[in-house]
Amino acid sequence: MYATLLFLHSLLRWVVVILLLVSIIRGFTGWKGNRNFTSSDGKLRLYTVLSAHLQFIIGLILSFVSPTIQYFMQNFKDAMSQAEVRFFGMEHTVMMILAIVILTIGGAKVKRATSHNAKFKTMAIWFLIALIIMVISIPWFLSPMAPERPLFRGF
Repeated sequence: MYATLLFLHSLLRWVVVILLLVSIIRGFTGWKGNRNFTSSDGKLRLYTVLSAHLQFIIGLILSFVSPTIQYFMQNFKDAMSQAEVRFFGMEHTVMMILAIVILTIGGAKVKRATSHNAKFKTMAIWFLIALIIMVISIPWFLSPMAPERPLFRGF
């Protein structure tokens, strides 16, 4: 179960990152180009938020079966001095929760905005903030604080 969840979590990160990038680009181009916020823009917003929530749920389940997280919880004092264990046990978790909260709030604000320009601006800014937090918190070469992991993880 652990290997399957880890594979899904690793694979779905690409879906989330790509959807966020597309949403941010559409947000900025719509905002600066004074376009109308169409139903396809609304669906993109929805799918972006839903994919991030699914990723969060998989990550949450993964945290209950991860040996690294279990070690972190049982040996908190020692684990805090081990960068990799601390990253997965605390830093990754806290930062991703923050990113999901920002993304969720941003998605709700987009839905409630009254003008097309406000919808695009809100989506561009809030989703960009969430993406920056995620990029820093994903264990890959772009993160200044994370131990690097493979870009594509197999079973």
